[in-house]
Amino acid sequence: MDESTASPRMNQYEKGRHTPDISTLKALADELGVPLSYFFCEDEVSAELAVNLNKLSKSDREKILDITSKMIADSLKDEASKGN
Repeated sequence: MDESTASPRMNQYEKGRHTPDISTLKALADELGVPLSYFFCEDEVSAELAVNLNKLSKSDREKILDITSKMIADSLKDEASKGN
């Protein structure tokens, strides 16, 4: 992004007058050191999780995925047993 137009462009994005395309978002993410998914998080916790997950190795991310999948399955079992 050209430095002379960066600030006005960012202002337009922040005010919702323009929406950056994916390649611009990717460039911003790279510059900020966050994953592209960061821009699509709906809350601060999700954004922080996205940043933290991006810092982990692939094998560690797979472990986290396994852990969270088990947590969800256990939660669904608990809800089902309470409903009976």
